[in-house]
Amino acid sequence: MVQHARARTALTLYTSVDDIHCHRTRLVLAAKGVAYDRIILKPDQPTADLLDLNPYGTLPTLVDRELTVYDTLVVVEYLDERYPHPPLMPIDPLSRARLRLATWRIENDWLPEIDLIREGGKEASAARKRLREHLLVSVELFKASRFFLNPEMSLIDCLVAPVVWRLPSLGVDLGAAGKPIVDYGERLFHSQGFERSLTAEEKAMRPDFDFGRV
Repeated sequence: MVQHARARTALTLYTSVDDIHCHRTRLVLAAKGVAYDRIILKPDQPTADLLDLNPYGTLPTLVDRELTVYDTLVVVEYLDERYPHPPLMPIDPLSRARLRLATWRIENDWLPEIDLIREGGKEASAARKRLREHLLVSVELFKASRFFLNPEMSLIDCLVAPVVWRLPSLGVDLGAAGKPIVDYGERLFHSQGFERSLTAEEKAMRPDFDFGRV
């Protein structure tokens, strides 16, 4: 079923209701304050319209007038350059490289475990343990600054926050050692745009969360 979020604008985002990659893209758009049309599809069930735009049929897929962009990291970096205010990447090359290296580790270490947990097979329990270990190993990075490796919210926070938001629904309890990660999540969840980035299904992952409390 196709759902449109608002009247047609220059941007159209093909997204699903609870996919972590789609949430990341919606969070960047919310942080930028950019209006867009939202077309909601089921994962792994691309429509003919989507396949005409993106031969892989993957979500998210972004359409900006005559340009179609896909692959999450390509999409979010495009949005940061297309809408430069507020900037979500540091200016200096060293900081940008550090964030990109951290992103690479998240993509290769964290996300495969989340996929296994969501599949719910015999590997799910071990994947929860590994994901917890990956996160706890990174505690010092969460403690180093107000946001992830940066004093201001950056693009990598838009990649990390959807992971932290999902931890309770994934059955991952970080315990006392993970408090810096929980505190980081609280700061991000109350940041401008986070609530707007959520679908109803994603809000339901934390039904008791109070967005009004800072």
